[in-house]
Amino acid sequence: MQETPTPSNASLKETTKEKNTEDCTANRMDMDAITTSPPPSEAVQPNRQTRAQEENDSAVKEKRPKRTKALGILKWFVKDQWFLLAMGAVVLLSSQVQVPASHQPIKRTVVTYLAVSVIFFVNGCTLDTRVMLANYMRWKLHIFVQLQCYLVCSAATFSIVSLCATNPNFMDPWLLIGFLFVGSAPTTMSSNVVMTRQAHGNTALTVVQSVIGQFLCPFLTPIILQMYLSSGSWYSKVLVRGSGYGGIYQRVFMQLGLSLFVPMFVGQVVQHLFPKLTKKVFFEWKLLKLSSIALLTMVWQTFDQAFSTGAFEAVKPSNIIFIVFITIALYFIWLAICFTAATLWLPKKDVIACCYCCPAKALAMVVPLTSVMYININPVDQSKMQIPAIIFQAFQVALGGIMTIGFRRWIRSEEEKEEAEKNVEASENK
Repeated sequence: MQETPTPSNASLKETTKEKNTEDCTANRMDMDAITTSPPPSEAVQPNRQTRAQEENDSAVKEKRPKRTKALGILKWFVKDQWFLLAMGAVVLLSSQVQVPASHQPIKRTVVTYLAVSVIFFVNGCTLDTRVMLANYMRWKLHIFVQLQCYLVCSAATFSIVSLCATNPNFMDPWLLIGFLFVGSAPTTMSSNVVMTRQAHGNTALTVVQSVIGQFLCPFLTPIILQMYLSSGSWYSKVLVRGSGYGGIYQRVFMQLGLSLFVPMFVGQVVQHLFPKLTKKVFFEWKLLKLSSIALLTMVWQTFDQAFSTGAFEAVKPSNIIFIVFITIALYFIWLAICFTAATLWLPKKDVIACCYCCPAKALAMVVPLTSVMYININPVDQSKMQIPAIIFQAFQVALGGIMTIGFRRWIRSEEEKEEAEKNVEASENK
């Protein structure tokens, strides 16, 4: 029989000691864990503080982007619509300080000729001659725009004036006649060109339509006005018709020659002689803004004359408010008709040009017409007759400046497409 080996007492003691040691170590570790871990209330407090700090940090981070975004929008608006803000400052300045009455005729002549000359000299330096000639050949478009300017606008104006002329005790007759002058006037030759360029429209087409409209004005406007004023309305009975239009023809054609054709021709010559220098000066040095500054000068001249003659003081406040609403209504009615008709058959750049030609009216043509067509009008009534044109010019410039934002967005896809096609052609040529 073999005996099974039994462990010795010494080995049993050693094994027992090791177990006891392990148990003591585990107990100590458990006790350390228990004693070192914070109580529940003390553990929750730092977590709450941490969460509150994180929420505060996130709130601050959210506020900063909002402030940054608001500042960015403000900077963009000031940069993009600086002309609108400057026009408000100019009107405010003219309401406080005016040129003396003895210097008003000289100021009006100098500013009108010089400002328009600057605008068309800049256009002559920056518009391609071939593009200009191509736009002069588009006779269907000329008929479309001029019919809008003279017939559609005047008919819409006569309809609104007839609706407003129901109460002789409310509206001043000279204001209603002034609206008919505005509706029958040609397109302007300054603000529409500047705004079309800012809206990325066909600037050459706007220049061409301005020239044609100004040329037709002495022949068409008196006939259209007489047609509406001979309807027998109560407000037309205050007028005494003049004997001739020789003064209108002389003034219009002299202004067309000196402030439009000559500066435009000189600008084209400069562009052909110094093409690189012209591009650098007007595009890289941003001297295209000279046109906008010249237009601001014309706005100042108009309101300075109105405040100097006291034209606004001679009209009831209720009539002024009514004129503002009628002006906005007329502008948007003309704009809606033009935009709807033009989008049916014209590309976007031409639509933009038409939308700045048809609703815009030339104050420089309305003022001399009111002075020459009818006689025996005292200065106060003549100023009243010009008030609708003055207010309309301010709104057409302001609304035209705001519309440039929408037109640029509307035409952006077409511009990107044209740019991509040019890049493809350039790469193929290489």
